[in-house]
Amino acid sequence: MSDRGVVFALLSALLFGISTPLAKGLVGNVPPLELAGLLYLSSGLGLAVVMAGRAVAHPGPIASMLPWRGEWRWLSAAIVVGGILGPVALMEGLTSTPASDASLLLNLESVFTALLAWFLFRENFDRRIALGMAAIVAGGLVLAWSPDSPAGVSSGSVLIAVACLCWALDNNLTRKVSGSDAVMIAALKGLIAGAVNLGLALSLGDRLPPGTTLAAVAGVGFLGYGLSLVLFVLALRDLGAARTGAYFSVAPFFGAAVAIALTGKAPTPQLIAAGLLMASGVWLHVSESHAHRHSHERLEHSHAHRHDAHHRHAHDFNWDGREPHVHPHVHAPLVHAHPHYPDLHHRHRHKR
Repeated sequence: MSDRGVVFALLSALLFGISTPLAKGLVGNVPPLELAGLLYLSSGLGLAVVMAGRAVAHPGPIASMLPWRGEWRWLSAAIVVGGILGPVALMEGLTSTPASDASLLLNLESVFTALLAWFLFRENFDRRIALGMAAIVAGGLVLAWSPDSPAGVSSGSVLIAVACLCWALDNNLTRKVSGSDAVMIAALKGLIAGAVNLGLALSLGDRLPPGTTLAAVAGVGFLGYGLSLVLFVLALRDLGAARTGAYFSVAPFFGAAVAIALTGKAPTPQLIAAGLLMASGVWLHVSESHAHRHSHERLEHSHAHRHDAHHRHAHDFNWDGREPHVHPHVHAPLVHAHPHYPDLHHRHRHKR
């Protein structure tokens, strides 16, 4: 299994989880649509600066690797649903939902991600993984239930659930392009989605916030949306969409802890019950083991790689021996057995 992918997913979860209560604190000062645009645009601009510095320090294709051939359609769709629609739904939902509840409710993103990965994108799962998702769903329902709401579920919770569904589709679409440069993918998402939402907000009469508020938004956007997304894409590359989503579901626990610490309130029984259910679901995921004899069909693609068990190819150019390195390469057919996730090289079908 890929320990590197797990670390990337957990770090991504940490950054995004902390950003949720911080974004909640900004909602009262910045309109939701404008805030969504500023968060994403600041993440894109920050990552563009990172790309420029990287290109100067390490010139060459690894500094500016574009998506591979037909991947652009997947990336475009991911930007629309995950970068434009999802953040707006979240910001609107945060206006009427306590930060700690919103943080744990965001675990639904991992559930929706897994369901789409399993049944639409045909990613493998077993009974243990399904039970883990069921526990997370139960926790989300406990958390979303609001007896004071006429329908039993608050409108804010519904909007946050819609945001989770948008990001779940985004995660599965981004998995299709996860072999490309993670910084570039995240930068494109931030720049395009942020510009669209901010432009729409300004056209509707919103004004830019004061400099101090703008700086706070930029910091949250770069760390919680920019760097977090880079790490998430790297995890998708190694773990697949459903497993990455499962590890990422610890993000709301980080967010809830920060929200409770900021407000000084004691956790409610509802929050504790939801947290226990979600924690048990996460444990079922992280303790998974998957290994069997499998076949690799011929595959041609391009991504950053080292010469490991799946990359034993010759080069038709002068290679300086540096790893990782990037170039189009071909994988010959191969049959072997070892523990693996549905990463870039293990997206094969399984017999039920």
